[in-house]
Amino acid sequence: MNDYLDYYTQHLKTYQAEEQRLKKQMAMLSMLRFLVFLSTIFGIYMLFDVWKVALVIVLLGIGIFIYLLSKYTNKKAERNFNKELIKINEEEIKINSGSFHHRNQGLQFQDSNHFYSLDIDLFGHGSFFQYINRTTIHEGTQQLADALKANNISDIKLRQEAIKELSNKPEWRQNYSATSSLVQVETSAQAIIKWMLEHTSFLTKKIKWVALVFSAISLVLLALSIFSFIDKSIIGYWLLLGLGITGIYLKKINNLAIHSDKAKDTFRQYASLLKQIETQTFTSELFIQKQNQIKSKGKKASHVFKEFSKALDALDNRNNLISAIFGNGLFLLDLKNSYHIEQWISQYASKVEDWFQVVSFFDAFNSLGNFAFNHLDFVFPEIMKNGAVINATKLGHPLLPKTKRIDSDVLIENEQFFIVTGANMAGKSTFLRTVSLHIVMANTGLPVCAKSSKYMPVKLITSMRTSDSLTDESSYFFSELKRLKYIVDAIKKEPYFIVLDEILKGTNSTDKAIGSKKFVEKLVASNATGIIATHDLSLCEIEKELIEVKNYYFDAEIINDELHFDYTLKEGVCKNMNASFLLKKMDIV
Repeated sequence: MNDYLDYYTQHLKTYQAEEQRLKKQMAMLSMLRFLVFLSTIFGIYMLFDVWKVALVIVLLGIGIFIYLLSKYTNKKAERNFNKELIKINEEEIKINSGSFHHRNQGLQFQDSNHFYSLDIDLFGHGSFFQYINRTTIHEGTQQLADALKANNISDIKLRQEAIKELSNKPEWRQNYSATSSLVQVETSAQAIIKWMLEHTSFLTKKIKWVALVFSAISLVLLALSIFSFIDKSIIGYWLLLGLGITGIYLKKINNLAIHSDKAKDTFRQYASLLKQIETQTFTSELFIQKQNQIKSKGKKASHVFKEFSKALDALDNRNNLISAIFGNGLFLLDLKNSYHIEQWISQYASKVEDWFQVVSFFDAFNSLGNFAFNHLDFVFPEIMKNGAVINATKLGHPLLPKTKRIDSDVLIENEQFFIVTGANMAGKSTFLRTVSLHIVMANTGLPVCAKSSKYMPVKLITSMRTSDSLTDESSYFFSELKRLKYIVDAIKKEPYFIVLDEILKGTNSTDKAIGSKKFVEKLVASNATGIIATHDLSLCEIEKELIEVKNYYFDAEIINDELHFDYTLKEGVCKNMNASFLLKKMDIV
């Protein structure tokens, strides 16, 4: 059994046992609360005539009841947190068994105009994103998708270092995810940031003193009224005055309250996550940079967020009728709370985006660290400054089960071009996506599915899936041409690793052969590096003309009237094609 699977299995058992323990404690606390309630009622009934003793019993009963309720609430929070940890470990065990197709496919991130995302199953059903994604907040999901699509070849070692460190902190990762999952957020961080940056304050500093003086006068008047020094009607008039002052700003307060209510849960979630980041010791340079990013004039970002969360909760209390009337009439609470919120916004609005970004960054890297932890048999590529672009032994596709995967040794020199031929279903397309994913994963900082890998960083660009468009009124062939033009324009600016699958399918065989040859010649002349898969064996003749071109193939054999594949990359040109055999085998012809 794999170490990581042992971890999930053992922790699942631990959390399940803890969940049962907490469940029993909650049941006991509920029973005790009920007994305290009954005892209090019985005590009042028995000692009703002795009112002083009865009062003591009431106060004592209420005190014990509140204490037990507080303990129950804490235990319930613990149990909910534990339940999330159970879900996390159950899901990891489920994914390990190959069941992950129920998870978020990330289709919103698919882009036909991107360098490679449409071609290599990065998003969609059964995609790499669907397999790797463990994010819990919308912005974190976006950051993960952006990281996979970034085509970023700088600072790879920094990302590797960070992912390695996070892979060794499984408990912290799970606690981070569980904490985040417990808070249901309806409003995105970007919407909140936009509101804060666009918000114009309507309360000046003098309102703070007005509210303070008004509250002090209210307390004095209440005291005088209680001791009958003034007529109680004065309190009523004073109440109306307070409501009138609040009413002047009512429309603007209501608008602020609407936005505050939307932001409340988001800030509660981010405050708890910031605390997790602040209190954890990190050694990797990238994470230390992010921790420094959330420091603010000696105050911890989590504390600042908590302050704001409390202010938002305070304003939310205006929905209580008693608080709305007496709180505003006697103490101008809406004005005071609105002022605190506006002061916080004016002081921290410019920093909020950075803090949100750090939280979503860790959310995204949580997924990357989790992937590394789940694949201890994968290797982090050794980053080279020169030499071969990819020099990997036992390179395989990361989503294929180890028992079914056929790995290949791959050596692709810089400015070298592979032409890969092979029978249908022999493994050409899988090989293209394997190499492509190696590049994407390596650039992201992830370990790759190989026994060893030396990698000289390069950006990836592909043309593997082209379709016609009724909307754009473009034919299949024209769509192909646009994609190839996109590649030609891109490689003029900087080097790319180019992956092509059966180009120029939208034209006749003669044009296809001539056009494909000329295109490969152009790529080679541009000092490009890459792979092209094709059924056109005539294209392989280029190897005789250009030393940069090498022929490789995937073979298929017909043994006892059955088709057999070994899915092994071999040097040379494929001799066995299987289209006719398959047509006959399936009674099509």
